[in-house]
Amino acid sequence: MLDREGFRPNVGIILLNAQNEVWWGKRVREHSWQFPQGGIKYGETPEQAMFRELEEEIGLRQEHVKIVGRTRDWLRYEVPDHFIKREIRGHYRGQKQIWFLLRMCARDNDVNLRLTDHPEFDAWRWHEYWVPLDVVIEFKRDVYQRALQELSRFLTWPAHGNAQQPHRHTSRYLRQPHAPRVQEAGAPAKAGEDGNRDNCTPELILPGKP
Repeated sequence: MLDREGFRPNVGIILLNAQNEVWWGKRVREHSWQFPQGGIKYGETPEQAMFRELEEEIGLRQEHVKIVGRTRDWLRYEVPDHFIKREIRGHYRGQKQIWFLLRMCARDNDVNLRLTDHPEFDAWRWHEYWVPLDVVIEFKRDVYQRALQELSRFLTWPAHGNAQQPHRHTSRYLRQPHAPRVQEAGAPAKAGEDGNRDNCTPELILPGKP
């Protein structure tokens, strides 16, 4: 389903934990990292597509998250010709995306990368909000920057991080979707991540519909 300009409607997902770190996934058999995203099917709203993609790609359902915000309008990126199937070149230009910012209310162990037969990711980690764009495929970098910038206004402390919070970069792998949460050596468990499912912060203000 393409619009008149050749862009396919799509959603992107930025998922936060209680420390305002973002869910950062490694693409299957690749060295690139990205946020969950996927196409909007005919008849779906962006929100419906977002919840479907959230479950298909990382195994979380609607009750596992809280919507914090979304972009006001579509963000577009063009796909280089060598990434486009030959039969649709000339018609397809790229993606136009509505980005959602979500707060995770579940545990790390609820993430399941193998819910479908064709997983998108084979590892994941929590990363500070401003992710390194040099590990994102080049033609998506500008949209990532714009989405992060626009949605950062919904955070309750400066998006560049909180000096009181240690940064964790321990990856979780596809072959262990439900293994106990791996911690860095000597790092204490953070409150709410293992036993408490309610990691949503109530003071966040939901935006009105754009």
